[in-house]
Amino acid sequence: MDTPKIINESQIALIELRLDQTSKGPWTPMREGRDHTSGSSCIRTQAGGIDLDGATNADIEFMAHAHQDVRYLISEIRRLAALLQCKT
Repeated sequence: MDTPKIINESQIALIELRLDQTSKGPWTPMREGRDHTSGSSCIRTQAGGIDLDGATNADIEFMAHAHQDVRYLISEIRRLAALLQCKT
């Protein structure tokens, strides 16, 4: 098994930049049969909908929640890094 690499602030900043360039959140999964009765499943954003051809319901749920989850994880990584800095 490979040794995990430690993420640094410039890598976090690149992830955050990619996130900031996406359609504004929150993103919401809209699944045919659960959330509406006609049309296709998609992800709803403030800018409109992202159609997903061939995605499973689990794919749609994961992608829709990833927008919010990644922002939270970036915040948590920075919070933990700050705690580690205080201890050194």
